[in-house]
Amino acid sequence: MFTVEQVKSAHAKVKSGADFPIYIREIKQLGVTAFETWVSDSHTTYFGKEGYQTQSRPMYDKLPIASTTDKARFSYELKLHQQGHSDYHTFCKICAETGIEKWFVCLDTMTCTYYDTKENEIEVETIPG
Repeated sequence: MFTVEQVKSAHAKVKSGADFPIYIREIKQLGVTAFETWVSDSHTTYFGKEGYQTQSRPMYDKLPIASTTDKARFSYELKLHQQGHSDYHTFCKICAETGIEKWFVCLDTMTCTYYDTKENEIEVETIPG
């Protein structure tokens, strides 16, 4: 099975949201089937076949997550991030400011779903394959 170090190595190549699809393809080849990232500190649980899972450590000091979701601003900032206008940490700060608590990526459906602090789906994006 894959390790957090292998996933981190693939993630290190990501400079902006524009690189996300390449990263997804690479970790899918490692055997990752899904992952859940928590915006507060970017710790992530990675899932594989047959119930396998592993978790990364936090990447930065905790960010406070806004209790009110600003879907319009989040959607706008997400599009900018996908076009390469922000790095990962900046995007995480924007997520926190707009009330996004986590995202869940399913590599079978190639979707990334963003959730607020109440577990409401805020946005589902299709990852280009």
